[in-house]
Amino acid sequence: MNDVLVNLGWTDALERVFERLGVSVAPARVARIDRGWSTLLPDADPGETRRIRNIGAEVAVGDWVIPSADAERIEHVLDRSSALVRRASFAGAKGESHTLAANVDTVCLLHALTSPPNPRRLERELVLAFDSGAQPVILLTKLDAVEDAGDGSAATIGVALDVPVIAVSSRRGDGVERVRALAEGHRTIALLGASGVGKSTLVNRLVGHQVQRTSSVRSGDDRGRHTTVAAELVELPGNGWLIDTPGLRAVSLWSSGHGIERAFADVFSLMDRCRFRDCKHEDEPGCAVHDAIARDALRPERLVSLKRLVAEEAAIEVEQRERERAEDRRGVRRRPRP
Repeated sequence: MNDVLVNLGWTDALERVFERLGVSVAPARVARIDRGWSTLLPDADPGETRRIRNIGAEVAVGDWVIPSADAERIEHVLDRSSALVRRASFAGAKGESHTLAANVDTVCLLHALTSPPNPRRLERELVLAFDSGAQPVILLTKLDAVEDAGDGSAATIGVALDVPVIAVSSRRGDGVERVRALAEGHRTIALLGASGVGKSTLVNRLVGHQVQRTSSVRSGDDRGRHTTVAAELVELPGNGWLIDTPGLRAVSLWSSGHGIERAFADVFSLMDRCRFRDCKHEDEPGCAVHDAIARDALRPERLVSLKRLVAEEAAIEVEQRERERAEDRRGVRRRPRP
């Protein structure tokens, strides 16, 4: 295999797919997307940006693509090993998905220790990460700004279950090498979090120089400005890659595969022990979930959150079916989304 492509994360599986296509144009990886243009790696010439139009192609940062022979557009998008997909939030996007990043090995979910713990947001992020096909890791940032990380860590661990948790100080360097090690061996990590949690500062520390602009946060609510305006693939020291995503004010889910079951494995394990197989976990006798809540072995908020996310997923599926029917009537059915 080409060493340059291997450095970008090219694998044996991708090589087999590429060989089956039988094309002569070399593959490339999408590093950034701007208004219908994709920036590709490797560059055509050192120091020169290689850009191509996304005509008729649905691509995300991290995708592997085959340009057309005339280099005017993207001819093929290779199958993704993973995709971080949420419900699109722009106007008129009912039933639409938005892929934040593709071909990611690890999704790092960032939460600042300087803010009150937000278990409900973390639950959503874990569902999103598990459904992507990548492995989630939770990063508790701004360790240097708190005297005691205990409360934030305890609240996080109560939701994280078996997901690794790393406390990080981008300024002092605590935990940074553990994060960088996640990308060793030409792997790709993605950073996901709200504005103000320190993503850009962590990116700069991981890379070793300033690649992302940083800004202060408001002292009243610790919210930050959107210093990352577009997802971007950034090279890390030690043969790895990082995708920084813009701060998300809200985490909207897309249709879940097994993300909800994995993020709420503790609740689903209890459900298997209910007396009745069709237990609604409300007031039925022999409900193992409510028994655990009564014994303080499960926080009631976990059950409420689970039911809310299941209902949200069902509503999204209804939106998708309605959109597909509308497209069928117009004769413009699009290819399936990831």
